[in-house]
Amino acid sequence: MGNKKAGFATIIGRPNVGKSTLMNHLIGQKIAITSYKPQTTRTQIRTILTNDDGQVVFLDTPGIHASKTRMGEYMVRAAESTLKEVDVILWLVEPREKISSEDKMIMERLVRVDTPVLIVINKIDTVKKAALLPVIDAYQKAYTGAYEKERGADASPNLSGIIPVSARKGEGLSELLSELFDLMPEGEPFYDEDEITTQTEREIAAEIIREKALRLLQEEVPHGIAVTIERMKERTKKDGTVICDIDASIICERESHKLIIIGKNGSMLKKIGTAAREDIEKMLECKVSLKLWVKVRKDWKDNELQMKSFGYDMRTYR
Repeated sequence: MGNKKAGFATIIGRPNVGKSTLMNHLIGQKIAITSYKPQTTRTQIRTILTNDDGQVVFLDTPGIHASKTRMGEYMVRAAESTLKEVDVILWLVEPREKISSEDKMIMERLVRVDTPVLIVINKIDTVKKAALLPVIDAYQKAYTGAYEKERGADASPNLSGIIPVSARKGEGLSELLSELFDLMPEGEPFYDEDEITTQTEREIAAEIIREKALRLLQEEVPHGIAVTIERMKERTKKDGTVICDIDASIICERESHKLIIIGKNGSMLKKIGTAAREDIEKMLECKVSLKLWVKVRKDWKDNELQMKSFGYDMRTYR
């Protein structure tokens, strides 16, 4: 067996292309929240895969998009800041022959860096296999053309491969990992082999609550919410049962949103709490007592001070 590999890989792409789903499947455990709604991930999430070949630290990032708020700008900065700091870039796209304007915008950023790029065509379970070859060819030609335009005709593109996968069904992931480790430098692992994420339990608990809200709430509410953990403390009952008490607040931008989140007679808030509690109990491996409140902070996504208090500090990615 050769020397072990160790390095960093960022997962980028436009919103809702399956970045968090891919990362969760690669490490074999759910860490990043997922939703059918775009822009679910708001900041960098690090997870760690350790196997016989070595260790890869994955950075799941927010979708790169045209930002309209300070929060949107923060998300794009969080994604773009990884491009020059990692060993490999995994660029997720969908199996469509016509390349979207958002993907062209991402391509323009990728050809400006020297970091090796693997184009990962996700969601191949949604198309026939015969449709994949034209997609691969389209991205190959478009990327090569964009690179030559940026760097000159004699430049050698930083595109290391194009790999079709289905993150949802797990198809093609072994091939992806093989290509990924081939591109990683030799080195000692950065984290202990039993570590799978750098996120704290408080951060994961907050994200779980936000995920359940995203899944249950109406379209106009989700992008305007944040979740803060006010208190998280374990206690042991007389019978030896361990219970984790969690007090959390769901932050929204408008009073009308608050009414939707709470629901009639508190029904929606109860649904969010019940769904979140079940997942948090699985993570903590103990009983959880979860109390939720809803607070209004008008236009917090354009207020840097409030963003910082909710864990989104603009200075992080200046």
